[in-house]
Order: sequence, then structure tokens, then C-alpha cells
Amino acid sequence: MMLKLWKWYQNCLSFHPLKTQVISSGVLWGVGDIAAQYITHSNARKRLQLSQDTDADFKVNWKRVAITSTFGFAFVGPVGHFWYEGLDKFIKLKLHLQPKSARFVAAKVAMDGLIFGPLDLLVFFTYMGFSTGKNSVQVKEGLKRDFLPALALEGGVWPIVQIANFRYVPVRYQLLYVNVFCLLDSAFLSWVEQQKDAAWKQWFTSFTSFKEGGGQGRL
Repeated sequence: MMLKLWKWYQNCLSFHPLKTQVISSGVLWGVGDIAAQYITHSNARKRLQLSQDTDADFKVNWKRVAITSTFGFAFVGPVGHFWYEGLDKFIKLKLHLQPKSARFVAAKVAMDGLIFGPLDLLVFFTYMGFSTGKNSVQVKEGLKRDFLPALALEGGVWPIVQIANFRYVPVRYQLLYVNVFCLLDSAFLSWVEQQKDAAWKQWFTSFTSFKEGGGQGRL
């Protein structure tokens, strides 16, 4: 069964590469959001010690799933498709590095972490803010609250994920590889966005405020 599914995916990728990447991204980000909702619900039940009544049963917020899935369809799929293809060509043709060499992989990981990673987070939190009815001021406050914590936590995981990706996975399958981890990543980002002003986030906010205050004091 899995072999047939894999061959079907390869066939779709060969004839409709962009469409296949877009659809798979949207589906995985939607599934990831359902997982995030379940995790958030479970944590709330434990924290509030809710009883096992009908009102406390887990119910999927399908509107939020649709919003998150759309991010996968509209951004991760198309942008990721062209990003990984373009990144590979740039490293080969412009930097003239040997494919799969240590410097080749390191250059890819660095550019992916410094360019695509922050852009992905910026677009995600901005999109999630506006799509849930927030105004520009509220979206800006949400970015200040969520962006740095997510960037710091993801910065410790994604480089490791991408080292294996850029070293061993063919370019045409690199977005699929990333999308599998995006199943977890979408759950994580949705969870971060739902944490509002959690104490662990306030540490990042206070840290950046301290830096800004220190910078003003030296002027």
C-alpha cells in the first residue's frame, strides 16, 4: 500500500510538480493544526482539571484548520517549491560548490535559516493575525510576542533537519521532506500563536526590551 502511494506521488510530482507540492503542503499544515488544537485542549484540561463531561470533549475548530491549511497551500507549497530549486541552482552556479560537500550543505543550511526561516515565520504570524480579524496594531503586537520565541526555538531544530535534507535527499523531494516535518512544525507554530502572553514568551519580550533600553541609554 505504501509503495503504491509513493509511486503515485512520484508520478504526480513528475507531471505536476508545483501542484503536487502545493496540495501536499496544504494538507499537512491542516493536519498539523488539528494536532495543535488537540494538544492545546489536552493541556487546558489538565491545567483546569476539567471533568470528563460532554462540554469538555475535544472539538476541531474547522475554520482555524482552513485558515492554517490555506497558509500551506498559498505560501509554503509554491514558495517552498521555487525556493529549494532556486537555492540548489544558486549554490552550484554562483558559489561553485561541489554538491553534497560539507561547504555545499553548510551554505544551504545557512541561507535557508537566515532567509527562508524568518520569512516563513513572519508571513505565518502576519497572515494568522489578519485572517482571524485582527487589525494592523494587534498583528504587530502579536509579532512582537510570537516571532522571536518561535525563531529561537525553531533555530535549534531546523538546521539539524536541513543538514540531513540537503546532504541526502534529492532536490525534487526536499520540499516533501520538509513538509513531513512541517506536520510537526505547523502544530508547533499554531501552538505558539495560541499561547498568547505565556510566561516563557515574556522572557523574550523582556530581553528585547532590555536591549532596546540599553541602546537608548548609550545614545
